[in-house]
Amino acid sequence: MSLASIPAQSFTVLWDNDGVLVETEGLYYQATKTVLQTVGVELSVQQFQDISLRRGESTFQLAAARGIHTDVIAGLRVARDRLYAELLGSRCCVIEGVEGVLSALRGRVRMGVVTSSARQHFEIAHSRSNLLAYFEFVLARGDYAHSKPHPEPYLTALKRFSIRPQECLVVEDSERGLAAAVAAGLECLIVLSEWSREGDFSRASRVLGSVSEVTAEVLRRATA
Repeated sequence: MSLASIPAQSFTVLWDNDGVLVETEGLYYQATKTVLQTVGVELSVQQFQDISLRRGESTFQLAAARGIHTDVIAGLRVARDRLYAELLGSRCCVIEGVEGVLSALRGRVRMGVVTSSARQHFEIAHSRSNLLAYFEFVLARGDYAHSKPHPEPYLTALKRFSIRPQECLVVEDSERGLAAAVAAGLECLIVLSEWSREGDFSRASRVLGSVSEVTAEVLRRATA
């Protein structure tokens, strides 16, 4: 669908990707942990949750703190990205219930994806997901300068696709995603996952136990 054909004043849902549409956070943790172990750095689940999912920072800072040279860390990052791509390509990661929600909302609201994932990884994760047809646009890392928790990803979506903030709802699963949405002035639903259940989501409009609950929340707002 071309941008010119998108209605200017319709309700919009902006979906995060990892942990909301596809279950990839465990794979990313696995890939990062594996490459850090090659230089003697152990990455715990708690460290990953705090550094990556809560603060939106790189877990390779643990290697830097051990005095590992920046060139070595750059190589670790390349190795992690390669391993992560292999893990993504080895399975279908769609979260149960997601396609049913997207199907129920299709044609009733606009939908797009705003993710901090590299586009390469996003495309691999969705190579057999059958989900991309539900979305009018995808913004990935590289489409903006600052990743979540910075508000720029969502501000970019608002500006580029002429979205009115008061007629928009974000669906996220992490503290960094919530922080980005709130800083952009957007209402945000949190869908809890095994990686985010201990997070502070006090600024979310609602905290949901399952993605299947999103449909009713969206339609209530879209028809208000």
